[in-house]
Amino acid sequence: MTQTLLIRNALAILTGGRGAAARAAGPDIRVRDGRIDAIGPLSPLPGEPTLDATDCVVYPAWVNTHHHLFQSLLKGDPAGIDATLGPWLSATPLRHRAAFDAELFRLAARVGLVELALSGCATVADHQYLYWPGMPFDPAAILFEEAEALGLRFVLCRGGGTRTRLPEGRPLSSLPAAMQPETLQVFLDDIDRLARLHHDPSPAAMRRIVVAPTSPPWSMAPEELRQCADFARARGLRLHSHLSETVAYQDTVLAQHDTSSVRFCESVGWLGADVWFAHLVKLDADEIALLGATGTGIAHCPQSNGRLGSGISPVRELEAAGVPVSIGVDGAASNEAADMVSETHAAWLMQRARAGEAARAVSRGGVGEHGADAATVEDVVRWGTAGGAAVLGLPGVGTLAPGQAADIAIYALDRDPRHFGLHDPALAPVVSGGRAHLQALLVGGRTVVRDGAVPGLDLREMGRQSRAAVATLISRAR
Repeated sequence: MTQTLLIRNALAILTGGRGAAARAAGPDIRVRDGRIDAIGPLSPLPGEPTLDATDCVVYPAWVNTHHHLFQSLLKGDPAGIDATLGPWLSATPLRHRAAFDAELFRLAARVGLVELALSGCATVADHQYLYWPGMPFDPAAILFEEAEALGLRFVLCRGGGTRTRLPEGRPLSSLPAAMQPETLQVFLDDIDRLARLHHDPSPAAMRRIVVAPTSPPWSMAPEELRQCADFARARGLRLHSHLSETVAYQDTVLAQHDTSSVRFCESVGWLGADVWFAHLVKLDADEIALLGATGTGIAHCPQSNGRLGSGISPVRELEAAGVPVSIGVDGAASNEAADMVSETHAAWLMQRARAGEAARAVSRGGVGEHGADAATVEDVVRWGTAGGAAVLGLPGVGTLAPGQAADIAIYALDRDPRHFGLHDPALAPVVSGGRAHLQALLVGGRTVVRDGAVPGLDLREMGRQSRAAVATLISRAR
């Protein structure tokens, strides 16, 4: 039986499109059987349910293309709060790695997914690299269960590797089980298993599997990376990893392979329209051109890159070169506000700051002030919605248009004075910072968030559980 819903009287609608197509006249959207049926001035059908969007702006639901959900219980760790990437990895995620059991992992996943949902995010790509030989629980099963319970689309980027970052002076045999690497065969066999269980190639899939060794310079040998690329493409799976996050990538790849990070990835088959990398902060001009020429994508993670002192990715230059741009929140251990509204706000500001930092006075050979238009709100919304859908290969989501999945975020602007006085209400969720009140989040037409809350979820109880879990992790990591 056909089911419809009419979203009525929105102040503004951003679509995730480009140029004039970035906004829809509205003020109404009809959803029919989980898809957008029409946008414009619409009248209710006889007996049709309605959702009042008065004083609200409507966006496509966000698509988060890079996360580490297990880190949701590792926020604000004093041992890593002021560290750059390398020392931070040792101080926080690696130090707590063995402390996770199935119960703690499940709670961490739930916290992260709820945080994202309450920001208006419908699709989550998690780069899960917490794997070791003989692991006593199945993290993939837990992640899919938690995402399904909330009603979110979930892309598992199956990380891990055949190498580990050894503490200085320690042989591999001396490391605990949780620090031991997998063999390539175990890694690939598990992806085969996961793909059979979960991978859906359809345009608006609820579940996907991606081949995602944790970091090319450190996680696998070159020939193993080539095998992973061939393995993925033979099965129609995408490829994902971290790359060029800090200057350490440049030093490491040059020392090991006498080339740049992007050129190294080219040599092992890790560039193309089916590949996207998180971060891409430290790049040479020829690397940007190569990424663009091959259609390789980026998950831009501005808050984590700022928090770790890594820098600001040259996103405008990348997009101009042809690189598909998306946005990821990264793990909460390096981004204590791992939600998509905070992330897009940071992306909007940081691209302007990067352009302004490069400005030079006319008296010093420059052109004077510039940079304030380096990223528009429409750009950032597109990166965080349609851009994310593009790099994940999900063309049925990410935009508001007839025929697309009804993944819709509706933000109320009448609850917080930060949104009062805006001349263009459509800008509010991105420009005003904080987190706009989420009146509703629809995923495939199903309501996941209603009036700022997940139905049936006791946030205070989840907070109590999280505080107890942090105490447990601290005691186990000593």
